[in-house]
Amino acid sequence: MWNTPTKDRLNRIPRLYETENVDLKDKLIYLHFFLGGCDWYACEFDGEDTFWGFAILDSDFQNAEWGYFCLSEMRDIRVRFVEIDCELERYWRIRPASHVNKICQAQGWSTMPSKRLDTVLS
Repeated sequence: MWNTPTKDRLNRIPRLYETENVDLKDKLIYLHFFLGGCDWYACEFDGEDTFWGFAILDSDFQNAEWGYFCLSEMRDIRVRFVEIDCELERYWRIRPASHVNKICQAQGWSTMPSKRLDTVLS
């Protein structure tokens, strides 16, 4: 895996089920993993290996879904010589799912008007 998330980044993610009462649109997306047309967005983490979040596989927005995925399995995925990447912190800002265009597209949500994320998250 390219750019494996640091322990500090992983420790900022709420534990599994801590945000189960939060509306899906308001779930904060802490990490973005990607490879080709596949994207995984992490909202919760068990502190060891399992994430809960949103996955879009092979650009298939119709069958994209909320669910579980494992860091250990993602580390092993390779397509030829390319590995999954975790978007670096300086490029990925923690934001609500409703501010991630691909999630909005897959869920059929209208995209949020652009505004400063600092305002949204405060």
